[in-house]
Amino acid sequence: MSRKFKIRDQEAVHFVTFTTIHWLDVFIRVEYRDIFLDSIRFCQKYKGLEVYAYCIMTSHVHMIIGRHGKQNLEAVVRDIKKFTSVKIIEAIVQNDQESRKKLLLWLFERAGRKNPNNTRYQFWQQHNHPSN
Repeated sequence: MSRKFKIRDQEAVHFVTFTTIHWLDVFIRVEYRDIFLDSIRFCQKYKGLEVYAYCIMTSHVHMIIGRHGKQNLEAVVRDIKKFTSVKIIEAIVQNDQESRKKLLLWLFERAGRKNPNNTRYQFWQQHNHPSN
């Protein structure tokens, strides 16, 4: 069974959840939340993402989203997850004030080794549930 996020109706509005691995409390830090929000704003401006509602919790994000234009919504979601995972992990590495740096990086790296895509780090869990 594929682990890829699938959207069958590109014109519908969807409820999606992005969850960090092990439900890690990453979004307690403003700088990590801002990376996620900047990615959303970019996708709204340049990729046709429509955001009807969102809620950023400490370990996950809920969103009600759709799209306008021709961009595939699955591709937009993929891009958000890929960009934010790389940028947030970079921010953790560079943040000398991050008291949990070693633990977070170890957990992300450990999850990455178990990932079939052979990534160094895995930030997001692999389940997403579109509304249709």
